[in-house]
Amino acid sequence: MIYNSFTKSMPKFLQNYCNFVAIMNREILRIAIPNIISNVTVPLMGIASTFIAGRACGGEGTLAIGALSIGVTIFNFIYWNCSFIRMGTSGLTAQAFGAENHREYSLMLWRSLIVALGVGILAFSLQYPIGEFSLWFMDTGSEESESMIANYFYTLIWAVPAGILLFAFNGWFTGMQNAVVPMAVAILVNLIHIGCSYLFSIVGTMGLEGIALASVVAQWTGVLVMVAVLLIRYRKRLVKVSMKEVMDMSSMRRFFSINGDIIIRTFCLVAVYTFFTKASADTGNANILAVNTILLQLFTLFSYMNDGFAYAAEALTGRFIGAHDGVSLRRCIKLCLVWCFAVSFVFIGVYVGWWRDIFTFIANPEQGDSAVLLSVAEQYIGWIIAIPLAAAMPFVMDGIMVGATRSRIMRNSMIWSSVCFFVILYGLGWLIGNNALWMAFTMYMFLRGVFQYFMSDRLRDIYRQAEQ
Repeated sequence: MIYNSFTKSMPKFLQNYCNFVAIMNREILRIAIPNIISNVTVPLMGIASTFIAGRACGGEGTLAIGALSIGVTIFNFIYWNCSFIRMGTSGLTAQAFGAENHREYSLMLWRSLIVALGVGILAFSLQYPIGEFSLWFMDTGSEESESMIANYFYTLIWAVPAGILLFAFNGWFTGMQNAVVPMAVAILVNLIHIGCSYLFSIVGTMGLEGIALASVVAQWTGVLVMVAVLLIRYRKRLVKVSMKEVMDMSSMRRFFSINGDIIIRTFCLVAVYTFFTKASADTGNANILAVNTILLQLFTLFSYMNDGFAYAAEALTGRFIGAHDGVSLRRCIKLCLVWCFAVSFVFIGVYVGWWRDIFTFIANPEQGDSAVLLSVAEQYIGWIIAIPLAAAMPFVMDGIMVGATRSRIMRNSMIWSSVCFFVILYGLGWLIGNNALWMAFTMYMFLRGVFQYFMSDRLRDIYRQAEQ
């Protein structure tokens, strides 16, 4: 009401502009908000699993929590390296959707599912070498702990094909401009996981293995729900295609070319985060390791928000490129950038005003060393306050490049920013210690966005792509 009365007093061209911006903002938020909600469910599920693990194993609760943490780390490594399926599917599907090419987005659905199923089966078939190598690499020095991790791993591996299939479904639905279905399925999967974890681990006394089994049940349920939604809601929009069309070599080469670039990009991402933890541990100071871990969690809270706008950017960029709508693309990209910077300034304000309260809550004030950790954190909190501004751009730039299927730019920008990370870390580490690690990480985030911006000729290449 207020908005309508305000715009009516404007000249006609300003009315049209404001209405266009309002419509575009609604489109952005329609995709961003469900993805933000989906992201938030991930740490909540982790908290619930940790809570259950600590109580399901009685006097071995502490050991079980540690084993769970290591087990989750192993599977995160597997899933992170399979995320290319979601990204590659999303951009190509969005372009087909924008072009109203029903056959192409139908083909993309089948291609992504076949690739996801193939990768999932491969990971499952290699479970023994993956499991044994992971146990050797994550050597805990405790036979009891290794036994827990092994039982957890060899149970949860049954969920991997389902988890990778969900990547394909999520990418396809995002490309189809539908963020509600992935959100609803994510919430359902996490609720089933929590409920079954309690049922299997505590009521059924299965311990850590029960949490893994709960994930198997939850993930496969998620796949079944996705299939049901496709049959109910999209059956009439999907076109019958032949397996020959699905496996067309030129289309598959393009799909794997894009995904190959994303795999390299993801490998660099995993390497940076892995060496961040390693560098923290290599200080030999348990307080610095703990502080770095908690401060990184503060950054993760920010990333969950901006990731939502990255999803919006990739879905809408692909759609407008497919529709050859350069005007809408320009407005969409500008507004996505505005939203990401707005979120960054909000988080800067939160960190400046309440970082001590948030840090103390995460660190657990009941622990006797929380005051010591707080004093150590004061030395490095400036980096966490600066990172949201440094990281505003790379999130949305990633989304733009995914939507435009400019995976080579994503790959090259990630390679060069990762090189800068290691140069700063090992070039200055001897001089300024842990500050070098945070400087390296901050510059790594900042340069990812800057490199992508200039590698795309300040986004002109993306705009030209939509105007062809």
